[in-house]
Amino acid sequence: MLSLHGKIVAITGASGGIGEATARLLAQRGAAVVLAARRSDRIDAIAHDIREAGGRAATCVVDVTEAEDLRRLVSTTVDRYGRIDVLVNNAGIAPISPLADLDTEGWSAMIDVNLGGMLNGIAAALPVFRAQGSGHLVTIVSVAGLASVSPSMAVYAATKNAVRTVHEGLRRESTDGVVRTTAVSPGYIRTDLADSMADPHLRAQTRKNMDAVGISPAAVARAVAFAIEQPGDVEIGEINVRPTVQA
Repeated sequence: MLSLHGKIVAITGASGGIGEATARLLAQRGAAVVLAARRSDRIDAIAHDIREAGGRAATCVVDVTEAEDLRRLVSTTVDRYGRIDVLVNNAGIAPISPLADLDTEGWSAMIDVNLGGMLNGIAAALPVFRAQGSGHLVTIVSVAGLASVSPSMAVYAATKNAVRTVHEGLRRESTDGVVRTTAVSPGYIRTDLADSMADPHLRAQTRKNMDAVGISPAAVARAVAFAIEQPGDVEIGEINVRPTVQA
């Protein structure tokens, strides 16, 4: 196992699920983490736990749909630790519903958070990465962005496909050895993502699937750690993490 000691990592959507698990694991392995989310009470509590366990952690209240918030996250990380080695773009929502429901508000929210939030992260981190001479962008995508569209997931899957496309574009623009990119696509993971689904039937079915076959967010966190701990001349481009029983 390579070491994460000395790595400085900022993580969006860190108030629960994959983001929380990633923050805890990276800190346990020696990285300094900056937890970012809208729920200040949650990220403060998680950061406190990390520090109590001997790790290094700070917090920054962030709404990823606000470009200024992402710039503040990056500047806060640099001000506190001297640099930022990795930005983990993890924040995402899934108010999925059939297109026929015409949930235009939910469509816009997914575009703003899932795609816009990722773009805001790139815009905030990329200039700093280039000024430092190194940096790593890790984005949590979804297997929904890899395969054919499941019923009721058209817009959600479209945002995740768009995220993968932008990520690949950044990779192709970053072959000078300065910026590394990693896209991590989870399948069924036991998180509270279903809570953002307005349709009660879909929400219940998704929770049932997650309870039946979902795996721990720690599995995704381990994939993120694996990508980050590689030497600077090695880029782990894509990792798919799904339950072995998921179709």
